Amino acid sequence: EVYGTGIFIHATFPLLLLWAAMSAWAESHDLAVVLDRILLLALVFAIVVLHEFGHAMAGGRYGVRTRDITLLPIGGLARMDRIPSIPSQELVIAAAGPAVNLVLAILMFAVMTASGHPPEFSDAAMLNGSLAERLLLVNLSILLFNLLPAFPMDGGRILRSLLAMRMDFVRATQVAVFLGQS
Repeated sequence: EVYGTGIFIHATFPLLLLWAAMSAWAESHDLAVVLDRILLLALVFAIVVLHEFGHAMAGGRYGVRTRDITLLPIGGLARMDRIPSIPSQELVIAAAGPAVNLVLAILMFAVMTASGHPPEFSDAAMLNGSLAERLLLVNLSILLFNLLPAFPMDGGRILRSLLAMRMDFVRATQVAVFLGQS
């Protein structure tokens, strides 16, 4: 538990780590590659926790308590007590998670560039780059994925909150869901 918010790991998470280790071993027969893959996966999930805590911290600012955060094989889920009734508050809460990934990416980019190893944005970097380079690309991927306007993801919630500034909440939800499916 961190700041009154429980953190849970879905039962399939150990299976995901095992799968990553086995596939790395099958590809390379090298323990260093296996450990690198496990470390990368663990750090990706740490980034997901930070993303979800971005939502939780923003929610706390408006009196919205986050009961728990669950790590799933496909990402994370912060369960909040309620949805704010003020659209601008929902906007801040929904945008806070992707904002964490943006800040992490900017910091990683700055450190890598300042150290004389600017990141390379390529498929090869995602697969074979340094750990820092791969984590930078992971943060950018999480950021962009979460900004897709598919409800109930962050982008869909951002869209709904913007629509709710112009129309009633129920109609805004319907429009956000429709646009997310289009």
